[in-house]
Amino acid sequence: MSAPLSYHQQKDIENIRHLRELIKELPNFCGDFFRGIEPRTSSRTRIAYAYDLKVFFDFLQKENPSLCKTDMHNISLDNLDNLKVVDIEEYMEYLKYRFNDKNQQVTNKERGIMRKISSLKSFYNYYYRNERLQNNPAALVQLPKLHEKDIIRLDVDEVALLLDEVESGDALTDKQKAYHAKTKIRDLALLTLLLGTGIRVSECVGLDLDDIDFKNGGIRIVRKGGKEVMVYFGSEVEDALLDYLEERNVIIPQEGHEKALFLSLQKKRIAVRSVENLVKKYSRLVTPLKKITPHKLRSTYGTSLYKETGDIYLVADVLGHSDVNTTKKHYAAIEDERRRSARNKVKLRES
Repeated sequence: MSAPLSYHQQKDIENIRHLRELIKELPNFCGDFFRGIEPRTSSRTRIAYAYDLKVFFDFLQKENPSLCKTDMHNISLDNLDNLKVVDIEEYMEYLKYRFNDKNQQVTNKERGIMRKISSLKSFYNYYYRNERLQNNPAALVQLPKLHEKDIIRLDVDEVALLLDEVESGDALTDKQKAYHAKTKIRDLALLTLLLGTGIRVSECVGLDLDDIDFKNGGIRIVRKGGKEVMVYFGSEVEDALLDYLEERNVIIPQEGHEKALFLSLQKKRIAVRSVENLVKKYSRLVTPLKKITPHKLRSTYGTSLYKETGDIYLVADVLGHSDVNTTKKHYAAIEDERRRSARNKVKLRES
């Protein structure tokens, strides 16, 4: 009898099935692209590519005079070869404001446009590199200039207020308080873990009971790309997890969810969307002007760690960034603050 699949293995299989359905909607030659990038990309990344490419081919059918009567499955590589830079630029303009298949209005800002054009560049590059296209207009199009956004994170006092609110539930509605009585110990453990380790929400919901190592003060998580690593936690996280485990150990989970650390009220592994909702529910009570998500809790942890250590490489390692430049971009404002504070550290002459 084979061993049961882990949460991450199950999610990968679900994603692969979903991807296969999405590819069926695209032109017939697109399957080659997804097979070609499979060894270097996650299933979630390939799904994002599939959605982005569907938007591109929808655009060609709606806006390109030579393809407007062509069934999407029959769009060919020759059709792509005939597109010019101006066609890709028109696509960028189209992305700012369009209607989807359900006739709903869709808008994209700079980052949304850049992601979709980046997907198209990768798509064109694959066929151009494999000498199946003679022209590569996507490579000649410049990506939109991004305006840097302020990183939204919780201040130190807001972190304390958030955890206090999770514990007390004082500001919740009467209906919310009924649920809070059943979930507060779990919610406190979950949010304390996110704030105390900086792990991703997908890494958090994927945790199993046997992933916690109290002896060494760590949790085993699966990073993007499937790499297993140990992330270490402090005493506050340990206390919150131990409190929750007293409750968790007397719950009888639904079949197939026996190993899951965090359970929903339906006694199944908690979903990413559920964690996003509980973060939103508590955070808007303590900081209504900030739109806090699980990723913002990750930024909060990274900020605190960088302020305490000043070691950008340590922060990159703990957060699981493959490129330290990603980390530097996120914490550039703090680096600038540290540089300013260093200006009077070196004395040239004794006063």
